[in-house]
Amino acid sequence: MASDIKLALEEAKKVCDLILKDELTRTEKDTMVADSVRNFNDHVNPGWLKYRKSVSTDATFVEWSDSGESFYDLYGQEFIDCLGGFGIYTAGHRNPEILEVVQKQLGRYALHSQELLDPLRGYLANILALATPGDLQYSFFCSSGAEAVEMALKLARLASKKKYYISTVNGFHGKTYGAVSVSGKYTYRQPYLPMIQAVAHVEFGNAQALETTIKNLNAVGESVAAFICEPIQGEAGIIIPPAGYLKQVRAICDRYGVIMIADEVQTGLGRTGYLWACEAEDVAPDILVFGKAFGGGILPITGIIASPKLWTEDIVNNPWILGSPTFGGNPLCCSAAIASLRFLLENDLPAQIRAKGAYLMGKLYTVQQKHEILIDLRGRGFLIGLEFPEPFIGWSVSKGLFQRGVMTGGTLNNVKTLRIEPPGIISYQTMDKIVAILDETLTEVEQSLRQAAAGKQCSTIQ
Repeated sequence: MASDIKLALEEAKKVCDLILKDELTRTEKDTMVADSVRNFNDHVNPGWLKYRKSVSTDATFVEWSDSGESFYDLYGQEFIDCLGGFGIYTAGHRNPEILEVVQKQLGRYALHSQELLDPLRGYLANILALATPGDLQYSFFCSSGAEAVEMALKLARLASKKKYYISTVNGFHGKTYGAVSVSGKYTYRQPYLPMIQAVAHVEFGNAQALETTIKNLNAVGESVAAFICEPIQGEAGIIIPPAGYLKQVRAICDRYGVIMIADEVQTGLGRTGYLWACEAEDVAPDILVFGKAFGGGILPITGIIASPKLWTEDIVNNPWILGSPTFGGNPLCCSAAIASLRFLLENDLPAQIRAKGAYLMGKLYTVQQKHEILIDLRGRGFLIGLEFPEPFIGWSVSKGLFQRGVMTGGTLNNVKTLRIEPPGIISYQTMDKIVAILDETLTEVEQSLRQAAAGKQCSTIQ
């Protein structure tokens, strides 16, 4: 198909005009819906519309605006956000205090020359060093969680001069090549085999399995650079390890000279009721990976912060050897992260989330007692999982919630589990509303299952 520059320009003008308008007509909204469905099918991925089982079989819901606890479709229908962009919106949607800082920086300059010193990156790195556990000191900023994991893996090899990585079964660390190599889900790894070599996986929550694997690798002449894990496995279905697990991991890594990488892309920045989930066990990793909520729900910024012992002469003598992302640590994104940290710390949002999470879990436990299809409920803070016997039941529940104005979604490595990840600023009144809607939805799904079973029984008798 030949290029059509004239048509491309017409389309670009049309879309810019839509963005610049304060209000859209009904006709414009209808056109945008039709365009969105066609464009995703023809130019993004036709599988995307089929994938959205947990939202609706109706593809005409097009997200257009957001604020506080909720987002809105093109026609102004409100949805309470319990998916949170997989954990982006800890500070809420378009938090006005964060947005004000970002808008002011945007009016000054957005990106950087790459050659001069950009002060916001330095300020952000300093604030982060002050706000992280242990002796973590040097930061490297990038744009996605998977990219940040790549930097952590590369730094571990650079600093240790060792080769092997150990990760956990069902762990999730992203889908770039290195990140998916240390992830623990067959579905995401199998199409790209062979993956990066010298990677082993152990059972999550089993510290003895980690130590045994390190000892065995050492015994056959292999060297272990790092162990990477999430403090709580998010995409595995909100899996919380036994108490003391991270402390045991820290001790084992120290004993064998293995770098401990804590992937806090999802669990960090207050999501679990602590600024960093590893702080619940008073553990400091050697490398901490962060992302998602770091940009305050406004802009994408992620990265790592590491102990100074890992910042070796290789990196000092060649600052580009670890990576040189064009947009990593740009002023606009750094302004969002600084404002986000200010908001989180000034309002002690982690403590608020700890209290609100306990309240919500109590309400959810009450609902669980009434509904046999909700077979497990687990979580910490605002990282909560609802598990059902079969994936289709979870999808039915999610669709029922969506029809009643509550948005949630599944976890990538455990399709039986729905996640509840609301903004940290959500009100107690809204939490009560969510619980009531969940109760109503579970009742509806259970009734539907009973009717389907009765119909199948009658068919068998006939």
